[in-house]
Order: sequence, then C-alpha cells, then structure tokens
Amino acid sequence: MRIALYQSQTGIDPAANAERLVGAIRDSAAAGAAMLFTPEMSGMLDRDRGRALGKAKIETEDEVLAAVRVAAKEAGIWVHLGSLALKGEGGKLVNRGFVIDDQGEVRARYDKIHLFDVDLPTGESWRESALYQSGREAVVVPDTPVGKLGLTICYDLRFPALFERLSEAGADMITLPAAFTVPTGQAHWQVLLRARAIESELFVVAAAQAGRHEDGRETYGHSMVVDPWGEVLLEMDGEPKLGFAVIDLSRIADVRARIPVLQHRREIGPVAGQ
Repeated sequence: MRIALYQSQTGIDPAANAERLVGAIRDSAAAGAAMLFTPEMSGMLDRDRGRALGKAKIETEDEVLAAVRVAAKEAGIWVHLGSLALKGEGGKLVNRGFVIDDQGEVRARYDKIHLFDVDLPTGESWRESALYQSGREAVVVPDTPVGKLGLTICYDLRFPALFERLSEAGADMITLPAAFTVPTGQAHWQVLLRARAIESELFVVAAAQAGRHEDGRETYGHSMVVDPWGEVLLEMDGEPKLGFAVIDLSRIADVRARIPVLQHRREIGPVAGQ
C-alpha cells in the first residue's frame, strides 16, 4: 500500500495551518495514498507560553481537528494527525495525537508520555513540562490500513521500552510524529529511528516538522519511513513537502522468521550486586 508523509513548517496561526493540512490530505488521496501521516504540533507550533495558551482549545472546539476530520471524510483517506496542542488540566496543555478514519471518525488518541526537558550545547533550553502535562497510556490502534498502529510522539523515540511494549501488543507499525531540533536531529534522528525499527521488527513512520518557524525555532525535517530490517524506504530533506512510500506488511513476517527477536525476549531480574 502507498502512504503519505506531510513534512510541514507549522506556524502560530491554527487557521492557516488547518488550510495547509486540508490541502495535504486532498493531495495525498489524489496520489493514491491509503493513509497520511503528519508531524507533531500540526495545528500550532509556538514556544511563546502565553500566546500558545491563549490560542489552544479543548478537543471538541479545536478548529484544526474539525477541519482534518471533514477533509479525511471528503477525500476518503485515513489520517494520523501527529499531534495538536490542546487545553488540558491545571492551566497546562496536552500534546495529543489522533488517528482519523476515512469517514472522519476519531479512532484513537494518544497523549505524549515523555516530555522534552533539556539544555543543549548550542544554548537552546527546552522545558515541555512547564507547559504540557504528560500522558500515561501506550496506545495501539487495530484495523487501520497499515495494520495495527502503535502511537508515539517525538521525544518518545529515546525510550525503547515504549516501543517494546507496543511491539509486544502486536503493532505492525509505529508512528513517530516529531519536531526535532536541528542539533539533535543531525546527531540522532536516523540512527534512533532505524534502531527502534530493528529492535521491534516492524515499520516506523516519522513525519517531521522542517525549517525555520514563525516562533523562531528551526526544526530538522528528514521525515522517514524505515522497514523492519532497518532499511530506509524514504528520507526527505529539510523542506516542507509531501513524501510517499510503499509499505508491504509481509516484510514483518519475513524479518521475524530470520531473527525472532520478539520470541527471544526474556524478563530480566534485579542487577546483581545492587
């Protein structure tokens, strides 16, 4: 089957971002894709806390989610809306992804579990936990065009235990919408995506933000699709655009027959000497 990845340069205006998403949905369907994957923060990318809180809506009132649902139904295509910044509890937001079917219905939601709180050598400092509340539940969505779909978001990539949990739950593909910084992207993006695919012996699809954004940040791009053997089926550049890849789910069984990693996993007890 053919899938599409929307590598976007999301700005601070949800209405403008929704319009671009609708265009990507229509173009993906016209190109024969069964499912479209979009990046983290597809509806609004804004590091200004006050401005982001002022524009964020609760899920039932979010204009971007509503527009994507209508467009998915009209185009007859499934969409993984990588994530939106939505109002949560206690004055914070949630970073929530959605799987939307070809009738415009929300099939699943996932709130980002691991929050990006780091100080980079470049001087960049990020404190997602100051603005966002973290999720608690791993999610696998059955019966999508790409089989059973496991959901993660961006910084989750660095926590293989989550990918292990999703693969043990029967995922055929794990999606990782992202807004990776340029320094971390250059150093770790491809190697970590390939490692997670190889360890879990499934497909990994990572739609990413790209370029310089209205809020001043710069993201790495290089959206990717990796197969269960670690082969890169698609790697885009650093510009916003649509990309496409062809997925053959039978590849999973072939790889797992070669090296049955999931069957060989063992529960490990306490570390000796501790």
